[in-house]
Parts: sequence; C-alpha cells; structure tokens
Amino acid sequence: MTESRESEATAPADGTLDEALDRLHRTGPEHLGRLSNHAPMAVEALARHGHAPDVHGWIDGYRHKLEDMPPRTNLSIGEVNWREALGDPRHLADWIAYFTDQLGERPWQDVLATWWPRLLPGILAGATHPAIRVGHAVRTLLTDGAGASRTVELGHALGYWAARHLPLDPPAVPSGTVPAAEALAGVPPLPRQEGGILDRVGRLSATPGWPAAAGALRAPSGPDDARDLLAELVREATCRYADHAHGNPVMLVHAATAPGAVLRTLPALPRDLWVASCAAAWQASAVVTAAYAPASPLASSTAAPPTPEEAFERAAAHGDEHVIKFADTALDVVAADPGRAAEALAAVGRACELIGREG
Repeated sequence: MTESRESEATAPADGTLDEALDRLHRTGPEHLGRLSNHAPMAVEALARHGHAPDVHGWIDGYRHKLEDMPPRTNLSIGEVNWREALGDPRHLADWIAYFTDQLGERPWQDVLATWWPRLLPGILAGATHPAIRVGHAVRTLLTDGAGASRTVELGHALGYWAARHLPLDPPAVPSGTVPAAEALAGVPPLPRQEGGILDRVGRLSATPGWPAAAGALRAPSGPDDARDLLAELVREATCRYADHAHGNPVMLVHAATAPGAVLRTLPALPRDLWVASCAAAWQASAVVTAAYAPASPLASSTAAPPTPEEAFERAAAHGDEHVIKFADTALDVVAADPGRAAEALAAVGRACELIGREG
C-alpha cells in the first residue's frame, strides 16, 4: 500500500470535532468498570465522513455511557517508575496526566515514537479499544494538524492504553508462509464461547490448533512489506465479517478495526517500528477471531451492496458506535482496494443488520 492508496476521507471542515473532544475530555475512558468510552472514536469518524452537524447530538444520545474521569492517585509516573504502573488501571488518571504533560513538552510524534513500542505488546488492552483510539487520534493529527484538543486526545488514548496494557504470553507472531485470508480462516474458534475477553484469552493456549494458527501468517520481509501485509489483513478481516459476524457481531468488529488503527498510525511512526506493528495487529485480529468467531460461516446477503456514501450514511443513521467505526474502516478498505469494495460494503450492511440499537 502506498500513501496514494490511503483512505480518501477528508478532514472535518469546521471546529466541531475539537469542540466535541473538549467536551469528552471531561469524561473518563471507561464506564461500568471496564467498558470502553467509544465516543471520541465515533465522533472522529462521523466528522471525517461529512457528519459534523450530527456530532453533538450523537454525544447527547451517548451521554448515559459517559462517566467522570476517575481520581488520580499519589503516583507521579516518570521514566524511573513507569514499568511498575504499566497495566494497572488504578493509575488510569495518572497515566493520562503523564501523557498530557509529555505532549505539552515534546512534539507528539516524538512521544508516540517513544511509547508505541512500549505499549504495542499490550495491544489487547481494553479489548483493543485504546489502540483503536490512538489510531483515530493520530489520523486527526496527521490530517488536521496538532491543535490542542487533538493533541490532548492522543494523551487520553495513550494513557488508557498504558493503564490497561495486556500482553499475550506467548505472543502471536507472524512467522509462517500463508496470506492473511488463509491465516484468518485457519484460526480455531474457542470451543467454549463464553465469558469476557480476559477469560477467553486465558483459554487460548489450551485451544487445539491455536499455537500453529497464531504463527501461520507470513512473516513480512521489511517495513514496506509489513505495511502491505497489514493492509491485506485489514481488508480480509473486514470482508470476512459479512459471513462470520453472527459469532459475536460487536466483538468481531475489532478484528478489523484494531489492525486498521495500527495501519493508520504507521505514517507517523519510524519505519523500523512497522514490522513489529504488523505483528501486534495480527495478534489482535487473531485473538479476537479465536475468541468470538463462530464454528462455521453463514452465507451473506446477495443484495446489491451500497455505495461507500450510502454505507456510511446507513451506519450514521443506525447510530451504534461499533457500526460507525466499522463503516469507517470499511471505507478505508474501499479506498485502498476498489476491487474488494462490494465485499467490504456488504460487511457494513451486515453490521447494521446484526448490531442492535441501544436506548
């Protein structure tokens, strides 16, 4: 994938996104204990695709899922002690304060380059939502510039990731020979599909076929190949959703949106981090697939797929945060590979059908 094949979504035309982010930064990144606050990601996607006038109304409808930022502890995070606080959700507000300070003192690209390799092994944090939030924040910074609200958003996203950091042991590393479609098809679903993602991750190592499947994806030969393989993974995970979403329509969205977020972040990263980024994205997609995929696919709809504009309009009208974010990723796929547009857009339609609207 070259830069000319990146998503054709345009930057928001006014200050609505900045206003929305300012509003959301008064809230925490989670609710009800550990469920993710999707609002910053969803409103970025809405604004990106021409729905800025809908953003504040969407937040109003999401307000029941917003909670105050948790209080800080007495820990001051720094270079000496950051490892002891990594993955400790008690320090969520401390981590966000740390990154907010860092981003106020250093260029955001430098902070990202320092912390991306530290956080990447824990990409499963928060069911991959912190990494996805980072991807949305980085896209905004790359396309809209480093305004205050957008930079603070990156700090909230990185802080959330650090507090929920969740490494997989042993990690799933591409070391095989097969392409993304075959690698995803070879991931064995957990025999017992119950419990949250933490419970499911804990059962992976005992799942027959998992160790071989975890390493089946071909190993990239270098940074450019890693970028291309990552784009392939996003495309295949998106298109695969149409036939497999019935396993868990909400959670299987993340098999595509998590690697999609990593792909969006690559242009802001040093090239020597691209291979590791591809490996982490594969880990996220493979784990989500194993944890939630059904035992067998179902035939998808034979109806004519919508246009990209129609697909996102339908997602925005639907209103669910997962549908909006999945449609956003699908439009990236369409822009990068028009030949797979029908499959990607059909997957958006499937998400609209299967994911319920909450009151």
